Amino acid sequence: MLRTLVIAAHPDEPEIYAGGTAALLAQAGHAVKFLTLTNGDAGHHELERGPLARRRAEEAWRAADALGVVDYEIFDVHDGMLEPTVELRLRVLAQIRAWRPDLVIALHADGGGHPDNRAAGQLAAHAVEFAMTRNLEVGKPALRRMPVCLLMTDYASAPVHRPDVVVDVSSVLTAKLDACLAHASQFLEFAPWQRGFLDQAPPPGDVAAGRAFVLEHWAEFLKEETFQFAGYGRKADREEVGRLLAGTAVPVA
Repeated sequence: MLRTLVIAAHPDEPEIYAGGTAALLAQAGHAVKFLTLTNGDAGHHELERGPLARRRAEEAWRAADALGVVDYEIFDVHDGMLEPTVELRLRVLAQIRAWRPDLVIALHADGGGHPDNRAAGQLAAHAVEFAMTRNLEVGKPALRRMPVCLLMTDYASAPVHRPDVVVDVSSVLTAKLDACLAHASQFLEFAPWQRGFLDQAPPPGDVAAGRAFVLEHWAEFLKEETFQFAGYGRKADREEVGRLLAGTAVPVA
């Protein structure tokens, strides 16, 4: 059984950017964990931080169920306040060592867009660098082998993202859509409000309409998932990357 850790900034990002890949890995009998470095408590136009954080945690576990993800951990860090500090680097390092992943999927560290996303990318990169350093103690034993690391895209990194690996997620599209719909606070409320089409959002109970709504407005992240080889972690050839992605990957670079 292979082990994959997806590290993002906010609950719902692992689902939209790597949820199909996670579902394919789960179907193949592999273990996938999602880790987000904030609790997402800023992402709403009506709810206050406390109730929103609790709701987003509940949504995250429903999304995990839809994908077959076995663990979903959310750091109790305020949305919008993530910084690449040494303290958080060590917390991420402890998570990596505890999960002992063969594969780490993270956000890009450089570029524009949400500062939390870039900070999450930096924290993942810096933590992986110490995964095998036994004298840096975080309560978990150092890894004996570096994980292979890939970068997933987001809205801001899409213009510079290099699709080194392409994963066809069409066979698990329904699971990915349902994982997104589990995050109703985001896909049916906050994002539509931000983007000016909240009046078009269906009610949460209308699954068919909800799937169609996500397909219409987030189409660019639903046909396939692409990943860039990270500049850190263990280098792997195309054959190994395909094995780590349960034989679903098509390297294109």
